[in-house]
Amino acid sequence: MSSILKVDEIQDTSGNNIINENAGTVTIGKAGNTTNIVGTLQNDGAALISGITVADQWRLSANITGTNADITSNLERVDSTGWGGIGTGVTESSGIFSFPSTGVYLINVNASFFNPDTTSSIDGLCNLDVYVTTDNSSYTKVSRAYGGFDGITNDRTSAGSTSFILDVTDISNVKIKFATSTLNADTSLQGSTSENRTDFLFIRLGDT
Repeated sequence: MSSILKVDEIQDTSGNNIINENAGTVTIGKAGNTTNIVGTLQNDGAALISGITVADQWRLSANITGTNADITSNLERVDSTGWGGIGTGVTESSGIFSFPSTGVYLINVNASFFNPDTTSSIDGLCNLDVYVTTDNSSYTKVSRAYGGFDGITNDRTSAGSTSFILDVTDISNVKIKFATSTLNADTSLQGSTSENRTDFLFIRLGDT
């Protein structure tokens, strides 16, 4: 047989508040207390998990040279020595990245560019763009990693980075992809299967 204890406040032997209910607000402990939850803390049946629950990193595994288009292949999850992610991670299909759960995600992009030309003819921008859809259909460019070559100094390598905070309110409709732009015929977006040259970082910061 179950029993019901009806009180507004529970105190310890010194008269300090342990649990108090007032006008629909339940207070556990007092300022300065440490509250230890054994088991799973839930909100209306759903588990509350604190901290980062998703951290994932992908990279371009082969060079893209002279092509300005969506990146649809040669993408792999980082597997270098010592690498470690958190949670299920994102999934990728033909260059489209989907998220394992709703939430606010930090997207970091690092791009490395190379051009073999050692003459002053090499000049201009090279970019890696970030596109987002919220309806699983139309994509909008939201961020750009700029690189570039200056014919005056004969630079052969260049790098760019960018970041974007994405609110994933619906994992079926909110997705992300990446595309090269303004690469000339000889310029490469650098990729590798053994180290990060161009990479994409996904970190879930918290709930949407």
